[in-house]
Amino acid sequence: MAYQAKDLNYRGENCGVHNWITDGGQSFYWHPDWLHIAEEETGLYGKQKIDVEQGGEVTKGHAVHTILKKLNEMLKGTDHE
Repeated sequence: MAYQAKDLNYRGENCGVHNWITDGGQSFYWHPDWLHIAEEETGLYGKQKIDVEQGGEVTKGHAVHTILKKLNEMLKGTDHE
């Protein structure tokens, strides 16, 4: 079973950092200034690069897409950081 956007619970934004959590308790964070998602609130650890066209603006939708990609790679056992 692949993860879908409905499987992510948006927990809101604090100081510009947006947070999603899975039903299993795994958290992901993103700030509009980051070109990655992270697995902790400062954004320093557990980085996963967000794919966006060069010069393009990174949006909350890009962050969700990247979170889902990471979760689904983990399901397949192909998580490469």
